[in-house]
Amino acid sequence: MKRERAESVSAERGAAEATGAGTESEIPDVLAPGLHVVFCGINPGRVSAAAGAHFANPRNDFWRLLHAAGFTPRLLAPTEQLTALDFGIGITNAAARTTSGSGDLRRADFAGASERLERIARDLLPGWIAFVGKEAYRGAFGERSPLGVPERRLGETRLFVLPSTSPANAAVPWSVRLRWFAELAALTGVT
Repeated sequence: MKRERAESVSAERGAAEATGAGTESEIPDVLAPGLHVVFCGINPGRVSAAAGAHFANPRNDFWRLLHAAGFTPRLLAPTEQLTALDFGIGITNAAARTTSGSGDLRRADFAGASERLERIARDLLPGWIAFVGKEAYRGAFGERSPLGVPERRLGETRLFVLPSTSPANAAVPWSVRLRWFAELAALTGVT
């Protein structure tokens, strides 16, 4: 897939309510038309914001899980996030505000998230949007979902809920997280 980037939808997110707990992220969406899957995290952490890259905390397993599940032929560094487009992978977040942890988010941080994801699905036509953690899905849609394929769809785009890759989710073993990533890889046809 060429690296022709679609216009970032980040500008349409709207400004987050200003507080001392976080700021609007400068991390751009990694999006293009016709991707196999767009991964949607909950929000950028401080390490990711400092690096200007998604899932940049070295203890976050996102990039390792992508590779181990077969989404990428080699392990990508967070700074290589644009290379993910070459493998049919996009990245965005449900909330734009940078925080120390997702527990610092408020409902207002997710204002417009479902509409923005609907626009991504309609305008860019990814095969799947995969939420990296149940809280990313709940933040976007205001409802809970088990892991796997929820009933909700966004037009022709199917949804999938993965376990969080955050170091805060260390209670979920690697093998369990890898199983869910591998299931999504099989469904998307990348493996």
